[in-house]
Amino acid sequence: MDHVDRILAQWATERPDLDVGPMGLFGRLKRLTDHLQAEIDAVYRKHGLSFAAFDVLATLRRSGPPYALSPTDLINWTMVTSGTMTNRIDRLQTQGLIERRPNPDDGRSTVVALTEAGFALIDMVINEHVANQHRLIAQLPEDLRAGFEDGLRSWLASFEAPDSSE
Repeated sequence: MDHVDRILAQWATERPDLDVGPMGLFGRLKRLTDHLQAEIDAVYRKHGLSFAAFDVLATLRRSGPPYALSPTDLINWTMVTSGTMTNRIDRLQTQGLIERRPNPDDGRSTVVALTEAGFALIDMVINEHVANQHRLIAQLPEDLRAGFEDGLRSWLASFEAPDSSE
């Protein structure tokens, strides 16, 4: 019996007229997300990064050469507001991990690009991040992984509109 089971038992006693079955799934997803996020954040903190900083650096790194995107593209990929992105870019630029450069396709605008230091850092951190994810997923029995992944994909798709860029 886990913590969520105890909560469900309390509701069954206090409100037997309610079907609180979904509460168990949502409670476990929330608690699991909290545990997993703490484990993932530990890798970022080890390298002086936050999730926000990692997100920008990883987005630039996976974009491929020249590892530069317009601020608008960064906003679209990371799904944050322009004000939030400006703050992230400013902090990372101050740390010397990214730089603003003239846009080679449009001289009136800029792109955000990884510096050599930013490229080296994200390549090191992504290796540790992926290894950490493998460590964490190993706790889910292998025979359940594919079905779990398929179920979550289907459930998530019911909330999100298809994106033609992916």
